[in-house]
Amino acid sequence: MKAPLNNPIKKIAKPAISVILSVTIALFITACSEKEPENQAENQTENQVKEQDVSSENEIHTTESGLKYEILTAGSGASPTADDSVTVHYEGTLMDGTKFDSSYDRGETITFPLNRVIKGWTEGVQLMKEGAKYKFTIPSELAYGEQGGGSIPPNSDLIFIVELFKVEVDEGKGFLKKNKEKSGIKVTDSGLQYKVLLEGTGKSPGATDRVTVHYEGTLIDGTKFDSSYDRGEPIDFGLNQVIRGWTEGLQLMKEGAKYKLFIPSDLAYGPQGSPGAIPPNAALIFTVELIRVN
Repeated sequence: MKAPLNNPIKKIAKPAISVILSVTIALFITACSEKEPENQAENQTENQVKEQDVSSENEIHTTESGLKYEILTAGSGASPTADDSVTVHYEGTLMDGTKFDSSYDRGETITFPLNRVIKGWTEGVQLMKEGAKYKFTIPSELAYGEQGGGSIPPNSDLIFIVELFKVEVDEGKGFLKKNKEKSGIKVTDSGLQYKVLLEGTGKSPGATDRVTVHYEGTLIDGTKFDSSYDRGEPIDFGLNQVIRGWTEGLQLMKEGAKYKLFIPSDLAYGPQGSPGAIPPNAALIFTVELIRVN
């Protein structure tokens, strides 16, 4: 792999919950009845089910934000953070029981980043573990507020039944979150992190200048995927022809400088990755020496 070229990658739009939770309107009333257990064995079976599925009459918990939740089924797996993606099944209703959306009706689960949905979801799903099923009552200010959305009227409190199936941990974001607290690490507005190993004294490049550099690139676990040092010669390229993290990072440097760049996935190869070398959504670490601005 030569210079980290800026592969054409489509940006992921940050979907609002109105995209993630597509809206359909229906009234859904279900009547159900249970037969009395006929013998002790059936009673034991019913008790086992009740140990797993907690009755909706159980305690309603309220968080400091005003989010209310009931534990219908207690999970036993991992809990997500706001930076993780989750796979869920869910049903959403208004307070009068009007159903406005349901992944169950579509017959498939949905996966999304937990920090790209309404506040009530971001907070609530972090309380869950894989395998859990919760009922959330979300105040309007943690949902769509005064604006409303689609078939959801303004100032509407919402009810969601949510099952959490899988947590997909974003290791890169976790690494960068901890890394930025370390001594000597600086962070730009874009999220690029860098550490000055050696300050230069020459000129700095512009966004369209050509530069000559030596570099080494690794994944956050230390796996090396590219190195001009190993090839025994520096590389020359246009600064507007590489990944965004390089375009931004090298403009911070002066000739003779040596920096360590910690690049978030969205400033590198994003969800596409670079087949055979860089996994999807990978944060990258580069040690870079700016030899010359051409």
